[in-house]
Amino acid sequence: MARRENIALNKPTHQSNVYVSNDKKYGEATFHSSNAVDGLKTNFSAFGGQCVISHVRQRTATWWVDLTSIHSIHDIRIYYRTDNAPWNASNGYTARFLGFYIYVSNTTNTEDGHLCFHDTNYTRSTIPAVANIPCPVHGQYVIYFNKRPQDSSNAGQFSKDAHNELCEVEVYGCNKTGYYGRTCSLPCPDTDCRYCHIKTGACQGCKPGYQGHQCELHCSYKSYGEACKKKCGNCSDGMTCHHINGRCANGCDFGVYGNKCKTPCPVGWHGKNCSDRCRNCDKCDRFTGQCTSPCHVGWKGATCNEGF
Repeated sequence: MARRENIALNKPTHQSNVYVSNDKKYGEATFHSSNAVDGLKTNFSAFGGQCVISHVRQRTATWWVDLTSIHSIHDIRIYYRTDNAPWNASNGYTARFLGFYIYVSNTTNTEDGHLCFHDTNYTRSTIPAVANIPCPVHGQYVIYFNKRPQDSSNAGQFSKDAHNELCEVEVYGCNKTGYYGRTCSLPCPDTDCRYCHIKTGACQGCKPGYQGHQCELHCSYKSYGEACKKKCGNCSDGMTCHHINGRCANGCDFGVYGNKCKTPCPVGWHGKNCSDRCRNCDKCDRFTGQCTSPCHVGWKGATCNEGF
């Protein structure tokens, strides 16, 4: 049975500008991006090997976790570096956490995704060490981003540089698509819905080949597949292809062949389904059959059908 769980645990991660220590006893693993999804939350210092630490003097900071497939997400929890000291305005790491963004995307590009949260209100006194961010959307990548412009009106609150200092990032959601609810045990109400709102069950994304608010419609004429974004090939007599797999049930029109009628005829063939050989020549137009190479000996004319 599907269930709501931390779907980020031990998943692949990446960060920009990993910290490099001058002390050789601290290797890259001490500050690695994977530390934020290792499930360890007992040491929130830079050198404890449980936190992500990025290099100094950077204007932007980026970290992401790849959930390895698209999941329905409920909320995201971020445990920030405290250096195991009391978390208040006098703890310098509060200034580094301020202003952060959280995105959920199907790519590693924030512009392709959904902005779950951007901190515009916290101060060094109010920002929590553990941020709990509701984000009931679906996606494959959870992206943390922060930046520091050259000139900032928040200079008294914000740190000068941007940092990745995440000690744990937990992403709670369903470990199986097509389900919702507190225990992720309820199937999405709409039959051909692939992703639904984890709380309400309202459809957020259709299975390949379907569209509409409740995924009740096949793809439009001559389109198919994921989000109906793929275009059909040249099916016979202008027919549309199968709305899910893109195959042409009645074969291909002139000049193409294959299950999806997108492959041009091989040299020497033309016509519907590329089923006709070029007549009395080695090469011909794949649509009309008109020869594009010299006629064989003993033949002449545009289609090499006139004998001497």
